[in-house]
Amino acid sequence: MNHLSVGRYRGAVDAKAARELVSQVDRDSEALIVGAIAEAYPTHAVLGEEGGVQAAPLEGARYRWIVDPLDGTTNYLHGHPFFAVSIGVERVAEGEPPTMIAGVVFAPAFGELFLAARGVGAFLNSPVLPLQVAETSSLDDALVSTGFAYDSARFPNDTRFRRVSAVARGVRRCGAAALDLAYLAAGRYDGFWELGLQPHDVAAGALLVEQAGGRVTDLTGGADWLDGRSIVAAPPRLHEELRALVERS
Repeated sequence: MNHLSVGRYRGAVDAKAARELVSQVDRDSEALIVGAIAEAYPTHAVLGEEGGVQAAPLEGARYRWIVDPLDGTTNYLHGHPFFAVSIGVERVAEGEPPTMIAGVVFAPAFGELFLAARGVGAFLNSPVLPLQVAETSSLDDALVSTGFAYDSARFPNDTRFRRVSAVARGVRRCGAAALDLAYLAAGRYDGFWELGLQPHDVAAGALLVEQAGGRVTDLTGGADWLDGRSIVAAPPRLHEELRALVERS
């Protein structure tokens, strides 16, 4: 990825849908990750954004790896440094709901590796630097982040964006949900919401937030943030104010 230091990506690019791009780097990154998981954990299932899957079927596997090989592809293609690799691990125990147990978000342009393990905590680059969400309790004092779905008709966010912007200290839209959530876990952001996301966008980042002391729900306040296509994350004292503000369309 060193070529980003001198400008845009110049390799092959395809469009999965209007404005939703995939580069050869996305595919190569996913192939590398899925291959490493298959070698180390042949009985685990894998869900990759670009279709990379492991031979083990999702049904019956006790662990599932959820991989976004390049979150923020558009940023990457333009030489914008806000992009990341996101990998989450989900445990599927019989008789229990699936649970995210580990996650990493790696931002190579910044040299930052965000790590989380359930019951252990969240960290930056090493276990000696723990992460903690901010203590912000009011949107008046909050710097919040969000994103806009490619399918804006199904997942509109314009009105929500204007509503939060009128209250919060600031709202940022940087184009990589996994890294937005990692920044929230690190206390750099005070809240995050988005609609139209997929599991690979949020699996690792949401665990980072939870293990850093934050609260994560779907738009209605429920627990279906992984598959429910909406997420709201914030410090506990700020979460409900933000969620109530963005729940209305």
